[in-house]
Amino acid sequence: MQRALIVSIHDVAPLTRGRVERILREMAQAGATPCSLLVVPDYHRQGSSLGDPAFVSWLRSLYADGHEIVIHGFYHQRTRRKNETTRQKVLTRVYTADEGEFYDLDYDGARALLQEAQVEFAAHGFRPGGFIAPAWLLGSDAERAARDLGFRYTTTLQGVRELQRGEEVLSQSLVYSVRSDWRCAVSLLWNRILFRRLTKNPLLRLSIHPPDIDHSGIWQQIRALAGRALRDRNPTTYERWVVERFGEQETALA
Repeated sequence: MQRALIVSIHDVAPLTRGRVERILREMAQAGATPCSLLVVPDYHRQGSSLGDPAFVSWLRSLYADGHEIVIHGFYHQRTRRKNETTRQKVLTRVYTADEGEFYDLDYDGARALLQEAQVEFAAHGFRPGGFIAPAWLLGSDAERAARDLGFRYTTTLQGVRELQRGEEVLSQSLVYSVRSDWRCAVSLLWNRILFRRLTKNPLLRLSIHPPDIDHSGIWQQIRALAGRALRDRNPTTYERWVVERFGEQETALA
């Protein structure tokens, strides 16, 4: 396989469209296109993303240009539970600010949300083969539901998982946290180190969230690392990379 760079843009929704458009323009200028667009069906319960005709038209134009549409959570919010363990609180509150909705959903709950998303996306001509949970927090029941509904792949922080075969290719994603100054500083240091560690890895993943572009230091590093990666890597999407790595999917989405 060719050495690849996958740029994924998370939390794509009508509320984040302005920032996403800026990110796409700058990634295109750097040569990092196409991208995988992680679309939230109902971002923070603000209404159906695909219920916005202008947003749907915009997505269709991006899809026509070669970008990939991926289902990313459903509400991108998780309701806090009673009697949560310390580990659960750290993962769902500190790590992901109450957005890890698929972390501990049961099978039926996860399947219902995923199936609703599939139906809605299909009604607008989109049939995403990938499902990626917010913050990559995908519980075992929710993963089984995604597999049973025919999703081809998901991703974790550590790699890309082909759901139908149960195989995972390791490639830890570069990703930034900008919720505070100290998080920005740690992100800059960590991603510089991680980029060097992944130099020989055939797949490099760069995960971008809309607020990243508002932080000049973070964005400068993102642009710089993307440019360096593209010296000897080809930009692609998760869908294309999975097909190249694993072959065409034998079963259609449910």
